[in-house]
Amino acid sequence: MASCTAHRARPTLSDMTNPRGALLVGSVNYDDAETTMRTAAGILGSRLRRIPDGEVGIRFHWIMFQPDVLGEAEGIERVGAERIPFGAGLDARPLRIAEGVDAATIVLPPLGYAEAALASYEVFRRLRAEGTIGEGVRFQVSLPTPLAVISSFFAGHDRAAIEPVYTAAILGELDGILAAIPHSDLAIQWDVASEMGIIERAAGYGTVMEAWWPGDPFDGLVSRLAALVDAVPADVEVGVHLCYGDAAEKHFIEPADAANLVRYANAVMTAAHRPLSWLHLPVPIERDDDAYFAPFDALARGDGTELYLGLVHREDGAEGARRRIAAASAHATEFGVATECGIGRAPAGSTEGILRTHAEVASAW
Repeated sequence: MASCTAHRARPTLSDMTNPRGALLVGSVNYDDAETTMRTAAGILGSRLRRIPDGEVGIRFHWIMFQPDVLGEAEGIERVGAERIPFGAGLDARPLRIAEGVDAATIVLPPLGYAEAALASYEVFRRLRAEGTIGEGVRFQVSLPTPLAVISSFFAGHDRAAIEPVYTAAILGELDGILAAIPHSDLAIQWDVASEMGIIERAAGYGTVMEAWWPGDPFDGLVSRLAALVDAVPADVEVGVHLCYGDAAEKHFIEPADAANLVRYANAVMTAAHRPLSWLHLPVPIERDDDAYFAPFDALARGDGTELYLGLVHREDGAEGARRRIAAASAHATEFGVATECGIGRAPAGSTEGILRTHAEVASAW
């Protein structure tokens, strides 16, 4: 991609201003929501416009608890006779629609996201009332896209069959959250990882994931995510977190540059009827080169959309973050900082240091 700012001088660490604000992507490696919120508020303070509960409990491994939930539904079976243990007592066996069952007749149990959000919101309210969390900070709820769960745990023709059923279920969870939490307190984030795997596969850069609908996979990905963005009412903030995964702190594919991230984000923002409140884009730890960031020249976010770059990495702290900030600043303005993905799977004892790195390299709002 040609850069319209190819001759712009790259900022140096000495003349660069700090990014504004920080975003906690979602998961945080603490045992409970109160510890997460108290610690994050204490370290980051006015750098945060939103605060999550850390995706504690069974959500620690992101969507890996969903097979145990969905496997309870009549008409859905686990594949294989033996459990596949996956931490916290979870069973990682995939799922299938039972033979002869019409997927449209399957009734899914509550998925667990609304229940968790409502419980954590009460903690949020209490901490705000005592002054630990500042007025005006919103409670952030991160939700997976239906595509993530479907592509991870179903296969073959079952994916197309179960998609409308699971999509309705996750939107039902969203409706429960919207009904119980004041909209002025709420921010919803859609976590988007599997979609990037499909985009990279279509571009010839990976074989990890594939689409199950006819036509151009990209068009289907855009329409699906835009519909999720539009499902969030205008008086509730909505953000999109694009991601390449973090299993064992590794991506499922290393992007050549940010071009596919920018292309997808632009298309979704164009297709959605409401603006994004924020957009998060990942930055791999080894990328402080101009080539990775040059596609940001084409990012077409609106004036009201905050941009957060996931350039904080625990391995090299503030020094590494500042190198990536300098490289990004040649092609992006007015951005805040974040990690690439949630830090729930970071090594025990590293969480506070990661939060302090955010604070060290970012200014307050």
